Amino acid sequence: MKHALAMSVLFIMLAATMAMAQTVVVYPAFESGDDSRYNDLLEILKTALDKTVAQYGPYRLQPSRSRMNEARSLAELLNPAGMVNVAWCGTSVQKERDYRAVRIPLRKGILGYRVALIAGKRQVDIDRIRNLDDLKKASVGQGIGWGDVAIYEANGITVHTAGYESLFRMVAANRIDLFPRGINEVFHEFADRHAAIPNLAVEKHLLIYYPWPYYFFFNKSAKSLAKRVETGIRKMMKDGSFDAIFMKYNRTAISKANLKNRRIIRIQNPTLPKNTPLTDASLWFDPTTMK
Repeated sequence: MKHALAMSVLFIMLAATMAMAQTVVVYPAFESGDDSRYNDLLEILKTALDKTVAQYGPYRLQPSRSRMNEARSLAELLNPAGMVNVAWCGTSVQKERDYRAVRIPLRKGILGYRVALIAGKRQVDIDRIRNLDDLKKASVGQGIGWGDVAIYEANGITVHTAGYESLFRMVAANRIDLFPRGINEVFHEFADRHAAIPNLAVEKHLLIYYPWPYYFFFNKSAKSLAKRVETGIRKMMKDGSFDAIFMKYNRTAISKANLKNRRIIRIQNPTLPKNTPLTDASLWFDPTTMK
């Protein structure tokens, strides 16, 4: 009887210790129920955590209690006791100063290739945009708190900000000329909303490009969690699972985007830190290598 009681107490203590040792990883809850933009990032994050269980122990991955846009997620991340302990966004000098960045472009830089959503009858108008000076005469829509806003504005392009879901109706209603989206985003977003917004269309001929690495960010104090995620991603890069996730989510979109036959307007990203690993070809998507 005493032996059984002792074993029970030991089991409870062991279970409690394991529960305490479990790493809880909280990511920003998506902005809307139709928002599928970050499914690939969640798969990368989960896989990285899975691949480091032996080294770092068990974990629980869960969304924040409240939906949040990029600005809100970064505000929460700045506080060690905030609602999230990991966030994702395009990098900048200021962000890398305020947060701990894992400098591996999560989408191999693909978000820098932008295809726009437009109003259905505006294709002829958009075809007149041939260079940056023409683009400066147009207006683009971006979400509130998105890092891209500073990039467009720095290039002299007029930006109107609104909530994520509002932007689709704004461009369809001609309140803005272009809603530039990553090529990995635009076709899913169009398919999900075209029935409800019939005048929404994917622009056919223009490609806007700027270097735009998207990273996982952590609070400055979260050294162990950041190291764990980086270790996991580098394991994924070695075993091929990182590229497999990239192609799973992006191959079809890259093909649909028809990049080689679009006219490209390159704009500068003045927010890019000097230590961005632009010269490491293994980290970046190269559209010329796609078959």
